[in-house]
Amino acid sequence: MVEHEKQKIYDSYSILMKMQNWCAYQERSQFDVRGKLNEFQLNTEDKENIIVKLIEENYINEERFAIQFARGKFSIKKWGRIKIRQELKQKKVSDYCIKKALEQIEDKIYLETLEYILNKKNTTIKETNHLKRRFKLINYATSKGYELDLIQDVLKNMLDK
Repeated sequence: MVEHEKQKIYDSYSILMKMQNWCAYQERSQFDVRGKLNEFQLNTEDKENIIVKLIEENYINEERFAIQFARGKFSIKKWGRIKIRQELKQKKVSDYCIKKALEQIEDKIYLETLEYILNKKNTTIKETNHLKRRFKLINYATSKGYELDLIQDVLKNMLDK
């Protein structure tokens, strides 16, 4: 006989407290909070009331979340704007907040980062054929979410020296 996990039953107030702690620990999107709330046996009205309360008390702020998310993914994982935009869209962040978040990434630093990741990747590629090498670098940078025209500009300066 399989033993089932006991489902803990919480009241709305204790769930609100849990969610406040969870949101205070790290920026969260409404989408993430809704997903977390689905773990609890709450009706839709209680879930929405908790989300409204979290927004009112500034535990959830979509713009702040989007900016933090974009900064983190860009600076730590070296993601490009395209990939960051796609990930934020998956989290149901508004276009306005996405635009605000992407504006935080300075163009100069963005290009320097693209050059850095391409140079780093270039040292690891064993391919000797110039066109195949270029193709592999383009694939790598596009998979990181960088724009094709920027990649080509950087590669033109980098490989054609």
